Amino acid sequence: MDSPDASLSPWRATLAAFCALLVGIGLARFAYTPLIPPLIAEGWFTPGGAAYLGAANLAGYLAGALVGRRLAVGRSAATVLRPVMLLATLAFFACAVPLSFLWFFAWRFAAGFAGAVLMVLAAPSVLPHVPAARHGLASGLIFAGVGLGIAASGTVVPLFLRLGLTEAWIGLGLMALVLTLAAWGGWPKEPIAAAPAAAPHAGPVRTDPALAMLYVGYGLCAAGLVPHMVFLVDFIARGLEQGLEAGARYWVLFGIGAMLGPVLVGHAADRMGFRRALRLAYAAQALAVALPVVSTGPAAMMISSLAIGAFVPGISSLALGRMHELTADDARARRAGWSVATAGFACGQAIAAYGFSYLYARTGGYDLLFGLGAGAFLLALALDLAGGARRRSNA
Repeated sequence: MDSPDASLSPWRATLAAFCALLVGIGLARFAYTPLIPPLIAEGWFTPGGAAYLGAANLAGYLAGALVGRRLAVGRSAATVLRPVMLLATLAFFACAVPLSFLWFFAWRFAAGFAGAVLMVLAAPSVLPHVPAARHGLASGLIFAGVGLGIAASGTVVPLFLRLGLTEAWIGLGLMALVLTLAAWGGWPKEPIAAAPAAAPHAGPVRTDPALAMLYVGYGLCAAGLVPHMVFLVDFIARGLEQGLEAGARYWVLFGIGAMLGPVLVGHAADRMGFRRALRLAYAAQALAVALPVVSTGPAAMMISSLAIGAFVPGISSLALGRMHELTADDARARRAGWSVATAGFACGQAIAAYGFSYLYARTGGYDLLFGLGAGAFLLALALDLAGGARRRSNA
């Protein structure tokens, strides 16, 4: 990669990446969740159709995660990320016109694709312009955009809906446009380099049982998060008959959890190590996802919303830290491993989203979805324990 442009302010670049994740993930993905009840109530889509449209975004995310890096090779961050942010913005305006299910599906898919490309490229593009001593702070600020977008969507969507559903989509589009313009001048101009090639005589990437179980467990985590990511607001608004404003309040809590999660789980991992922290996270997520099946009281729903919100970004921090522990002496394995894990996470989300949407369309119930989500986390925990035991036996 060319030398970083010294004229680009580190904090200007950090702001650009923050805005990118706020638009691409915080709004383009998560603002749809509080819109599901009014989409159904106003007859735009059936309950099953609205759920499938939520899954379309995650399918687009999978596609973007697979091709995002290759899309950018040889081009500058500015050349790639500006039009991608515009694509995410355009998707909001397009969804203001419910021409057909396929029209909506295509634009929700496009929004997911844009979100994945922004997630893959935004932070790595700007961090070389930030002093090494400030990388931790800059990374935290960048990924806080996800949580802020979730919390903001829970706040502004009910306000926009007072004007109408079409106006809500337009309002979100205007927010995304303002953020896209705020990021416009903060992107680096130098070309993005391809990933380093492996040495000609390098041995194959090793297959560590614990590493393999981490891949599978991370993908299962993605599946386990889907019930809250897609169905939480609809469950509260329509399933519990508490209305959209109540659902939006819990969605704000979900967003607050997402803002605090990376810091909290990182602190825990520093104290107990990533292996123990990851296993504790699997167990905690299983309990938090299952909690609405046991109790739908305010305290239970607050705990469930905050906890799962915290782990939406927090589990990625733990998985990456655990991978560094398992590949501490092999940088090539670490790079390749994180690419596999990221694709597996996106795949787990997409498969679970379509599977859960099908079950919801057939049954109209939520308890099965929360139960399956909890089961995914428990299976991840069991596989991690099994992988660790096998690794010790092979040592």
